Amino acid sequence: MAEVSVYELQTLKQKVHMAARDGMAISIFAMLWNLDRNSIVQEVLDHKTEEDGQKTTPLIIAARNGEEKVVQVLLSNFDADIEQTGTVKFDGYVIEGATALWCAAGAGHFGVVRLLIEHRANVNHPTLTNSTPLRAACFDGRLDIVRYLVDHGADIALANKYNNTCLMISCYKGHKDVVTYLLEKGANPDCRAHCGATALHFSCECGHLEIVKELVKFGASMLKNDHGMTPLIVASECGRADVVEYLVSQPECSRQQKVDALELLGASFANDKENYDIVKAFTYLKKGMEERFDYEKEIFFKPKCVTVPAYDNRIECQNLRELEAIRRDHDAIHMESLAIRERILGPDNPEVPHPIIFRGAVFADSTRFDRCIALWVHAMSLRQRNNRTISKDLLRFSQVFSQMMHLGVSLDFKHIKEVFEHAVLELERDMHRIEKDEEEKDALSEVFQANIHTCLYLLVISLNVNKSKEETEALHKLGYKFLQLKPALKNGYTPLHMAVDSVTIVDDFHVNDVVTFPNAPLCKMLVSCGADVNALDARHNTPLHVIVRYTNPISDFETLHQILITLIKNGAHHDICNYDYKTPIECATTGVAEVILRTHNQISLKCFAAKAVRKHKIPIKNVVPIFLEEFVLLH
Repeated sequence: MAEVSVYELQTLKQKVHMAARDGMAISIFAMLWNLDRNSIVQEVLDHKTEEDGQKTTPLIIAARNGEEKVVQVLLSNFDADIEQTGTVKFDGYVIEGATALWCAAGAGHFGVVRLLIEHRANVNHPTLTNSTPLRAACFDGRLDIVRYLVDHGADIALANKYNNTCLMISCYKGHKDVVTYLLEKGANPDCRAHCGATALHFSCECGHLEIVKELVKFGASMLKNDHGMTPLIVASECGRADVVEYLVSQPECSRQQKVDALELLGASFANDKENYDIVKAFTYLKKGMEERFDYEKEIFFKPKCVTVPAYDNRIECQNLRELEAIRRDHDAIHMESLAIRERILGPDNPEVPHPIIFRGAVFADSTRFDRCIALWVHAMSLRQRNNRTISKDLLRFSQVFSQMMHLGVSLDFKHIKEVFEHAVLELERDMHRIEKDEEEKDALSEVFQANIHTCLYLLVISLNVNKSKEETEALHKLGYKFLQLKPALKNGYTPLHMAVDSVTIVDDFHVNDVVTFPNAPLCKMLVSCGADVNALDARHNTPLHVIVRYTNPISDFETLHQILITLIKNGAHHDICNYDYKTPIECATTGVAEVILRTHNQISLKCFAAKAVRKHKIPIKNVVPIFLEEFVLLH
């Protein structure tokens, strides 16, 4: 047997992987045939190569690409581990823990699937999210592969980590032939995902009418999901008119269910970004009203509901005459529809805010900012009261406030104040979410940092708005509450660090028309609200270390000067060393910053004492109070 060096082995791994990827079966045979099977060959075939976001062995990449001859060579001649797993990408999704069989099934390579099964691959081997090869085939709609896998022991009842079954994914993707086959094989149409949805919910959501009919034929029930929505209500909310028409015609559908479905369908057409149709909106609102007042049956009067200020305190039409009166009043139909959606779905339903935001955006586009703000505040309040993230809502407000200022439209401080109050509460909740959810900690931390940025945008905007004395005091109270949470970025940056740093990110959709960094007024405000001028980031830099690196001191001298004076006058230490053992003056990138620092360099006696203690390595641990230890360590 041939021997290979470490370098040759590494090169061999790369060549074999490339050959497997590109279908070069003969080359693989030639490269591996004379090598030791139990050591070198096994190591080469077990090695995972990272490429294009995937991490695969030769067998997995060959199966993923449908290279049947390569798979045959690796299994028949070199006994490759058929159950080895890797990371692959499918339709934009990253799949971890995927076997060669899962990849072949998901990519629709029937020949490779058959070959792997013939070599006794585990037909139910799941990925890390518990997705089986059968589920992968169902996603792709390959009935031939689905049949083959089921014939060879694939369990149609196995669900993924979200309890989504193979039937559900087939319904969602619209593969009717696969749906029919699974139902004929005994798949349970009423199995629930963790969100409470059934296969019928998924097919109604996507508007797959023929699949809906098939599920009904096999006895699918009209169950409610965790948000209290039946498949019929889901179809109405998504604007799937043909599905709604079919389901309300079923004998099991009650009149109340029919009325709610028709009214919700009309209301959804009136405020849906993707399916906006004012004619259909009125048509189905009228059908719902006609069903209410079918005098041959019991009359269903509308329930009395509390009006919503954001909807212009719109009271829903109570009869056909009132509805006909607003046929050409599109604004009235829009508000009527938002009120109907909130009544039928309930204010706690996560689908309620989306059309409200869409309608607000339409108002913003026509510069009717008062109506936009009212709707967006209502949508944000609904989300936050149900403990759903409002990160995008907060950024959206900073964008529209900036747009208003850029256009010279009067902006009332009370609106900024209301949004900022929501923002502070959201930061508090962010911190709890990060603490409780270890699995999603990184993603939640990104949202938290984005919200800190948005809070700074809102503060800068508020500083540019005319305020009364009472409103100025209210702003400082908000700033104090914000700082009390001790928000910080991953690099340890406090809001004050961010306020004085020119590289602090500013959203480029209107916000950068109003907000810039470094920002002297914001710096001054944060300091007056209690921000620590000697706060340290992860590299032990104070805000003073940060601002002296500002590279635009000539054209923006006033900003540099104001920030330096604000920090110095409020106790910023000149002699604190960062992790590079540099003081702020040693970090200065321009002579301007250095001159200002030297002009105001007033090191206190206690600073001199602290430096002497450090210089002469005088032991102080457990000798002086902890706050003095910390002070000495800064120098």
